[in-house]
Amino acid sequence: MSFAERFEELEIWQQARTLNRIVYSLLQKCDDYSFRDQMRRASLSAMNNIAEGFERRTKKDFAHFLDLAKGSAGEVRSMTFAAEDIRILDKAAAEQLRSEYEMLSRRIAGFQKHLRA
Repeated sequence: MSFAERFEELEIWQQARTLNRIVYSLLQKCDDYSFRDQMRRASLSAMNNIAEGFERRTKKDFAHFLDLAKGSAGEVRSMTFAAEDIRILDKAAAEQLRSEYEMLSRRIAGFQKHLRA
């Protein structure tokens, strides 16, 4: 895998890290601890699965972990609808977060296509 020396160099990991920070910040005042924890864990999972897959050092393993990361990004997107419905996030924040995670999912899919080629 010659596209990076370290996972920290990957743009998809950097984007996932930024989004994780945003999720943590947006949910800081959420008093539904179970909901907050689940959404934060899904966000952190997207970031960590990118890193773990990269560290496995095979394209096959990396692509598998990117599947998991993409799934976690989808979970966060799903949870933004619930967060909006139960007024944990306002409409604008929920839509922005969905859009950012949708972009991350597309970028992960593109990276997977490259790995599986």
